Amino acid sequence: MRWLSAMKWLPFDKTLLCTLLFFDLLLLVFSNVGAREVDPERSVLVQFKSSVSDPGGILSGWSSDGAGHHCSWFGVLCDMNYRVVGLNVSGGRRGGGVVGGNFAGDVSCSKFDGFPLYGVGIRRGCGGSFGKLGGKLSPLIGKLSGLRVLSMPFNGFTGEIPVEILGLKSLQVIDLEGNSITGILPVGIGELRGLRVLNLGFNRIFGEIPGSLSNCVELEVLNLAGNQLNGGSVPVEIGSSCWSLEHLDLSGNYLVGGIPRSLGNCSQLQSLQLYSNMLEDSIPAELGKLMNLKLLDVSRNSLSGPLPADLGKCVELSVLVLSSAYDPLKPIVDVGDVSYSQLSNATDDDFNYFQGGIPVEITTLPKLKVIWAPRATLEGEIPTDWGTCESLEMVNLGQNIFTGVVPEVFVQCKNLYFLDLSGNRLAGELDARLPVSCMAVLDVSRNLFSGSIPIFNYGICPQIPSLDAYLAQSYDPISAYSAYFVFRTQTATQLPSLGVSGTVGIFHNFGGNNFTGSLPPLPISPKRLGAQTVYAFLAGGNKLTGPFPGNLFEKCDGVSGMITDVSRNQLFGSIPSDIGSGCRSLKLLNISMNLINGSVPESLGNLTSLVSLDLSWNKLQGQIPLGLCQSKSLKYLSLAGNKLTGGVPSNLGQLQSLEVLELYSNSLSGEIPEDLVNLRNLSVLLLNNNNFSGNIPTGLAAVRSLSEFNVSFNNLSGALPFNDSVLKCSSVLGNPFLQPCHLSALSVPPSDVPGSSVSQYSADSPAGSVSKRSGSKRFNSIEIASITSASAIVSVLLALVVLFLYTRKCTPRSRVGGSERRREVKIFTEIGVPLTFENVVRATGCFNASNCIGNGGFGATYKAEVSPGVLLAIKRLSVGRFQGIQQFHAEIKTIGRVRHQNLVTLIGYHASETEMFLIYNYLPGGNLEKFIQESYGVVLLELISDKKVLDPSFSSYGNGFNIVAWACMLLRQGRAKEFFTTGLWDAGPHDSLVETLHLAVMCTVDSLSIRPTMKQVVQRLKQLQPSPC
Repeated sequence: MRWLSAMKWLPFDKTLLCTLLFFDLLLLVFSNVGAREVDPERSVLVQFKSSVSDPGGILSGWSSDGAGHHCSWFGVLCDMNYRVVGLNVSGGRRGGGVVGGNFAGDVSCSKFDGFPLYGVGIRRGCGGSFGKLGGKLSPLIGKLSGLRVLSMPFNGFTGEIPVEILGLKSLQVIDLEGNSITGILPVGIGELRGLRVLNLGFNRIFGEIPGSLSNCVELEVLNLAGNQLNGGSVPVEIGSSCWSLEHLDLSGNYLVGGIPRSLGNCSQLQSLQLYSNMLEDSIPAELGKLMNLKLLDVSRNSLSGPLPADLGKCVELSVLVLSSAYDPLKPIVDVGDVSYSQLSNATDDDFNYFQGGIPVEITTLPKLKVIWAPRATLEGEIPTDWGTCESLEMVNLGQNIFTGVVPEVFVQCKNLYFLDLSGNRLAGELDARLPVSCMAVLDVSRNLFSGSIPIFNYGICPQIPSLDAYLAQSYDPISAYSAYFVFRTQTATQLPSLGVSGTVGIFHNFGGNNFTGSLPPLPISPKRLGAQTVYAFLAGGNKLTGPFPGNLFEKCDGVSGMITDVSRNQLFGSIPSDIGSGCRSLKLLNISMNLINGSVPESLGNLTSLVSLDLSWNKLQGQIPLGLCQSKSLKYLSLAGNKLTGGVPSNLGQLQSLEVLELYSNSLSGEIPEDLVNLRNLSVLLLNNNNFSGNIPTGLAAVRSLSEFNVSFNNLSGALPFNDSVLKCSSVLGNPFLQPCHLSALSVPPSDVPGSSVSQYSADSPAGSVSKRSGSKRFNSIEIASITSASAIVSVLLALVVLFLYTRKCTPRSRVGGSERRREVKIFTEIGVPLTFENVVRATGCFNASNCIGNGGFGATYKAEVSPGVLLAIKRLSVGRFQGIQQFHAEIKTIGRVRHQNLVTLIGYHASETEMFLIYNYLPGGNLEKFIQESYGVVLLELISDKKVLDPSFSSYGNGFNIVAWACMLLRQGRAKEFFTTGLWDAGPHDSLVETLHLAVMCTVDSLSIRPTMKQVVQRLKQLQPSPC
């Protein structure tokens, strides 16, 4: 060393020299020790690379050839001593390096593709464009003894969490979100006392949440969302030592029980997301102690009871979600090879049934931005006190049972851009000072409002959140909810089907009230106009009068798309002749069921963006204008129920996008244009009740998209083109010159066909010919012997097959696994007779049909004599009807503890991957089948429709179509009125009837986790009961 060569010129004594040499030796020794420590970690990383699949070459730089220090490898983070302290292999960025003490701030992904509402983690959307790793998560990670951060989200790792990872006592971050991790959460995870982030969202983890997590006293983020946790409730222990916990997300699982009151001890908690579970009981008042809580989402559960006024003590609360018709799981593209269908079987329905109204303590929260509670069975009057409401942005109280008037205080809420009060029983007049012109969403439809629709004042408009803009920012759960709800509200409307590409949707819905007077100018602020704005003005179903206003479209060209619905009013006058030149961006125009007269303007053809035009049931006269063929985007055209004359323009066949053409109930004449066969997307063609003549175009039989066709009551002649699925006899009634329908082609009973008889048809049929010919030939002796021998051989083979199948059936299905555990029978009540898998199956005759005493939606019940005089009822369940073995165990254990004089005792059960059955006491008195034929939901559907489950009127829909399918179809199509008997619908109220229909349909859902309980049903029916006054 250079400093040693220079020492001879310095007056060093021997003691000092020895000291320096000693320290130099120590440096050499420790440097070698450090090198030896580093080398094994490099080897571990190389072995880890070899243990995973890496089709995208993410770890291509991890090499054992000595090229480059391993601390510079992608995803590897080292401390100042070159020890590996972090693995961040998430595809969000490239490179590694040495970091200082504050390492955690640099381990997260910067990309932000993920959906906002599931999980906090460190960052979202870590899939990146570099591919993803696969295979089982290697236990080699446990050899990196200094590891503090394990961040590998949005890869394809499978298998269980290696127990070796639980030995990394320095571990502070586990972020494995969006993989395919299976198994249960190990109890030993509670030994990681320094753990700050546990993010396992969007995997396939099942079982219980271990109470040992309470030992992780430093835990700040716990995200288990989107798994299959089904082993019980939210552990009470989590709230015993949660003073560091800031974010808790358990949404999208199968958790049962109530919300633990102990969560009120988590004083630092900022977000609590429990939605999309099976939680019951009421919201605990103890949550009011969470002074730092900003976000609370308990929607899509089975909660009930009143809303606790103590929530008004959460002074930081900004977002409160009590119910939601939107399932955040659905828009998510498969994450970690886990598809939506694997994660959730939820529907777009919410099952929280709260009691009472909204406490004023909640509405006066100083930082409240979003309160979201549609269809939450809230009632009473909307509170009049909302504080200063300076922060209030979104209020959704739609489809509840609120009465009274709209609170005047909303006039002061200048930042309010979303207000949904639809489907309540609100009355009175709207205040013109409401900031409607700036609102992105105002929905007051289906109430009892009266007076005129005001001319609302303009004001300073707040910014409307955009989901795209949010995804470009860092994670903020408050902004996430605002952007998400706006986004889902827009996508739930007609905009996607209309081909609208605007990014800002403005919806003002005044429909279904008692508004009178004339149509006002469009209540949209000029500041909301722009090339990216889509505007919908809906005022149908009122009592509006006056001439059709020409200024209705004066702001039309200021937006990229416009939707106008003023149907079912009493408007009169004519449609402005220049409508086509004043509103080129019009997408939908519905003025049906008014008193509009005059002719259909020729200029409508200039509306090249028009997708839907409904002018039906007015008093329009004249001919169908030729210019309509210029509207190339038109998908829906209805001119039905007017007084139109003349023929159908042949150039309508140029509307290649047209799907529905309704011209029925007019006075149209001439021939049906042959050009209509060019409409390859046409699904509905209704021309009935006119004066058409000539032949039905034969080419219509080749339009495969056609599903509904009717030309009844015209003067058509000739033959009906062959298409047995659409062109039926029932669709051509009342055409006296039309040739009779062909029996074999249209499957019409022979007696319905003039001039034909059953005997004639049978004689002329191919079958008749065959039988006639077969009777004329005799077999010789050789042929007879051959046939006899073949029959004998076939009979023996069939007997052997039957014997084999019977023997196989008697062999317990669970033996496939070969383990004793799979044949275990759990016993709750001893009956003095040993119950094993074998003797239970044997006692049922291997589930022989002769011992079957009943069938249900979940399986069949068999009578079993396990010992002389000891009879049991064995209910064999369909394995596929349950979410999994773990959930089944959890639910049956709960049922097994229940004892009641009116309940049959559950003695025990067996559950495996291939077999499930329940063991009950046998009661000789039969069952309730002779008294109750169907489930409550089906009975209710029969009651309000006066139809049977398989009513003959359903035959036209095909085999298997029943009353439930009919109800669902009518609800989807907005035709709920048709389901009810005439007298019942006329008696009203209509909103309550439709809600009853929704409730009945929900009672027929297959999944028990989705179906409401009878307690909830009774509670909801009581709320729907009209006031005796």
